[in-house]
Amino acid sequence: MANIKSAIKRAGTNEKARLRNKAVRTNLKTSVKKFNAAVESGDAKTAEAAFNYACKRYDQAAAKNVIHKNAANRKKSKLAQKLNALNA
Repeated sequence: MANIKSAIKRAGTNEKARLRNKAVRTNLKTSVKKFNAAVESGDAKTAEAAFNYACKRYDQAAAKNVIHKNAANRKKSKLAQKLNALNA
């Protein structure tokens, strides 16, 4: 553990940020799993709703700098490809 006061404060701040980022990532993974399950079941309507929710979560994660915005766009594009293949 750090001895300097500012380093102790920074360690606490980093821990709070880590927990916040972990919650955002977990929520993101859950939304993607729901989308993939909807695609596997072949239900286009549910898949589209899950896709919209997952995209929203990716955008929020990118806005909070939990993931990079290009990574979010890349992953949304992959989800869109799956959705389009299901609808085709």
